[in-house]
Amino acid sequence: MTAPADTIIQRPVPAVGTACFRGDDVLLIRRGTKPLAGDWSIPGGRLEFGERTADGALRELHEETGITARLVGLVDVVDAIFTSRQSGETHRHYVLFDYAAIWEAGDPVAGDDADHAEWISPDRLDGLGLWSETLRIIAAARTLVKADSRIA
Repeated sequence: MTAPADTIIQRPVPAVGTACFRGDDVLLIRRGTKPLAGDWSIPGGRLEFGERTADGALRELHEETGITARLVGLVDVVDAIFTSRQSGETHRHYVLFDYAAIWEAGDPVAGDDADHAEWISPDRLDGLGLWSETLRIIAAARTLVKADSRIA
């Protein structure tokens, strides 16, 4: 059954993110477009139709920062649900597949919808106003990367 043409069908949007490390530093971007303009985040964005999540994570990392990396593994899947401050209604719902990665090449250059890309040391993370889930993902990704480094 199809919905009438004037019906808005709301569905979660699949998206990807990558916590990429070079030594102890993590690569972050500052968003340049709404709805999160000015906010710091791990690089990421919407998954394209037919794209595997791991491929999308590496694509978004490169598009937003110019960096190439090796994925270590999936950190977690996170719901990012945005609601109206006035009505409390859900306006957007992203399902984020967040990966851990190790830097291979390139210097951070903001691209796509990022207005800044930078390697951030662990002691600077708390001062950036990051979403609590982003901080949790970075910490978990750091653990995966350190475990991977010990194996290699």
